[in-house]
Amino acid sequence: MTTDTHSGTSTFAGAPDLGSRRAPTQFPFGPLTEDSGRSADPVLVEIVQGSLAAVEHEVETAIARTSRSPMIRDAHDFRAGIHDRRLRKLTGRSYSALVHPVARDFPIEEMREGDVFFHNDVYLSEGGIGHLPDLCVTVPVFAGPEGERRVVAFVQAFGHHDDIGGAVPGSMPSHATSVYEEGLAVPPIKLWDAGVPNRSALTIMTRNSRMPESLAADLDAECSACLMGARRLGELFDRYGIETVEACFDAIIDRSTETYRREILSKIPVGTWTWEDYAEHDGVDDPQLHTQRITLTRTAADDPDGERLVLDFAGTSPQAKGPINHCGDYSDGVFLKKWLAPILRNLADTPERMAELDVNEGVVPLIEMRFPEKGTLLTPIFPAPTNARTFVILRLLGVLAGVIAKAVDGKMPADQETIRYTGVYGEDLEGRPYLMREVLGGGSGGRYYADGEDTIHVVPDSRNLPTEFTESRFPFIVESLSLAVDSGGAGQFRGGLGYEKHIRMLKDAHFMSIADRSILACWGVKGGKAGTPFQVVIDAGGPNEREVDALADAEEVKAGEVIRIRTTGGGGWGNPLDRDPELVVRDVRWRKVSAEAALADYGVVLTGSVDDDTLSYDAEATATERAGRPAPEVEDAFFDRGPGYGTLAGGAASAEVDHL
Repeated sequence: MTTDTHSGTSTFAGAPDLGSRRAPTQFPFGPLTEDSGRSADPVLVEIVQGSLAAVEHEVETAIARTSRSPMIRDAHDFRAGIHDRRLRKLTGRSYSALVHPVARDFPIEEMREGDVFFHNDVYLSEGGIGHLPDLCVTVPVFAGPEGERRVVAFVQAFGHHDDIGGAVPGSMPSHATSVYEEGLAVPPIKLWDAGVPNRSALTIMTRNSRMPESLAADLDAECSACLMGARRLGELFDRYGIETVEACFDAIIDRSTETYRREILSKIPVGTWTWEDYAEHDGVDDPQLHTQRITLTRTAADDPDGERLVLDFAGTSPQAKGPINHCGDYSDGVFLKKWLAPILRNLADTPERMAELDVNEGVVPLIEMRFPEKGTLLTPIFPAPTNARTFVILRLLGVLAGVIAKAVDGKMPADQETIRYTGVYGEDLEGRPYLMREVLGGGSGGRYYADGEDTIHVVPDSRNLPTEFTESRFPFIVESLSLAVDSGGAGQFRGGLGYEKHIRMLKDAHFMSIADRSILACWGVKGGKAGTPFQVVIDAGGPNEREVDALADAEEVKAGEVIRIRTTGGGGWGNPLDRDPELVVRDVRWRKVSAEAALADYGVVLTGSVDDDTLSYDAEATATERAGRPAPEVEDAFFDRGPGYGTLAGGAASAEVDHL
């Protein structure tokens, strides 16, 4: 096999030269057993599936307890995954990277027990790594009698690390125009060889990091945890036998495929719909609409190529000069399929059923990806920068939700934006260098049956950094951490609220931010209003008050100044005038909605006061107020993007695709 390190093309011996990196590397895919697991004992299938979940959880627990960096140990911005020897993801609690690049560069039959593989190269990850701070560790699982032991599965972990070199602390330069500015890129290598660590490789990586001790400790934690997970998984094969366990693997994936076909695809009518949304800036050019478009086609059961969802990304904008690009078109888009598939779970019959649906490799056969030619936001050409690719892949979650909403009369959640990176760096009170990075969540969108959730994060189990920890480690005081009042979009079902956090610096420092949705808000659907956008203000109300751009590498902050961070609120669902006034009163009492917004957004005339617990509303005056508001017009847009859209769209209130 040969690899073009600039384009990422991988060509196996004997394969035709197709002359385009868009032709995906062909990996073996398909069942492990002749009957695709249909003969597997259903009770044993449940045991095996539970064991996989337990091993995955044990790996993540071990990483959390033995790592050192705040981003891994405290914020929990990492996840594990278990894959079979055909590289199929078996667990489905969260997304994970891919084993494909490791199997591409290291023949499975030559792997040995105790091997640990490592990579973070975006362009050589087959789409599984989005930016260089995401470091990935992969360990093969062995089973079988002595002398005949072979690879039967893989345990993998990847997470966002504090610093891997590059132009700025944190390895996410907001103004990067090349991947070379973003840090050290490592193609798949053998980091441990049969149980022996490659000290030279570890030394190179830690030498390139501004936080070498944390990086070394995190890598040691991840390698050790995955090796432990491989032993645990090997015990499962030893207990039941390779053929029996692999039959269960097939059954797990096949059951997932059939469940999604029966319970999810059946909710989407046959037809074609188009919708688009936008990233607002790339850190280099002036703010503009960077389009991500999906044309969704739901095929019929008798379609020659099968019943499936076709996602066509034609109409997506050219790749950006700045770092918002995402390499989505590798390996037939298999990573992107599993990244987007959780959106489909919103079509489940109940929220409880939604929580039961895993996203494993079983969703892959039900989704077909069609990518535009090279040179777009989703098909960037090396060495386009990618460190802020969250702007694209998070937006795609919303684009898929929006285009499905057009197909199902709005019965999908409104928009959310739940990842942005903020932080400060400098020297602490003792003169030692420090870096504090945090991934603050935001509000999720309102749903057709419930309000959105407050301050969530798309990464399971992740969290904001504990105040007790940050104040003991870094030269600042967290003066407050609360919900951002009125940040959730108004609706019959309100959007969830974002954070408001106040940080007072005790020593001069630099503030950094990698965030989107500072102009364009999280959209509302079916009459619901957009939430409020992301905002950072330094020295609010003081002599040096200033708003900081959402993409900032080194904003100076003086000792004594307060950094005020407000994260995004989710979009609202449904007409706000249809919201139960009692819920509006409750929200005002809980300080999620202001008294002013209760009247302006919901038409609720309040009486009494929160302070003396007499708050209520005037039913007759409320009915009169609401009756005097104009009724929605048939031609009104199905989506509300908020006032920021007009700023970038030449004054337009909505896009053509926003109308049914």
